[in-house]
Amino acid sequence: MSGTAGPVRAAEMAGHTRISTQALTSVARAAAAEALGVTPHEVRAEWSDDDGLLALSLVAPIAAPALTAVLRDPGRVAGFGGTMWDRAVAARTDILQRVTELSGARLSRVDIRISGASMSEGGRVR
Repeated sequence: MSGTAGPVRAAEMAGHTRISTQALTSVARAAAAEALGVTPHEVRAEWSDDDGLLALSLVAPIAAPALTAVLRDPGRVAGFGGTMWDRAVAARTDILQRVTELSGARLSRVDIRISGASMSEGGRVR
């Protein structure tokens, strides 16, 4: 039997494969929502060109404990993963890795603007 006969690998096939901006946006919104502890419909995502790579800009609230709960138990902040600032900074890396992992897109950066706080009773486990 000849070594040239057999299934054709996908990379050898002619044609184009494209991922739409809408699909990338859905992936980015889901990754951001997971990282920030909110729902995907609360996240806005925009893409821009950054020297041939994709730059992702996000606007979203972040989950936070109720202030009265923090007054009663300051440890609640740690239960949520730290301060809003620390969590937003950490979320940038998480979102970049998750979007790259799921879509294969090469991102240069992720910019996050926190638009509010979504009060939640429980903390997240990481």
